[in-house]
Amino acid sequence: GSSKAASLHWTGERAVSVLLLGLLPAAYLCPGPAVDYSLAAALTLHGHWGLGQVITDYVHGDVPVKVANTGLYILSALTFAGLCHFNYQDVGICKAVAMLWSL
Repeated sequence: GSSKAASLHWTGERAVSVLLLGLLPAAYLCPGPAVDYSLAAALTLHGHWGLGQVITDYVHGDVPVKVANTGLYILSALTFAGLCHFNYQDVGICKAVAMLWSL
């Protein structure tokens, strides 16, 4: 039960990390909406899992953990929504990074 879930979670974390390694060159070589939205999802999930581990390591007690996890879910949802809004209403992640590099 719990061991299998932990193993699947670990595998998912590695898969998202490898996906990000592939998305970074894709963002440079063939920028577009598919890469922008894939980056939005992968970066949000990667950050969510990373901050979740920080909460696991440093927040103790039932109530503080529940509050921190609720805050993390809200932050992750807002992050994903903000990145999607940026992709849809503005230039998108790929072009924004290219614009920063051109400065």
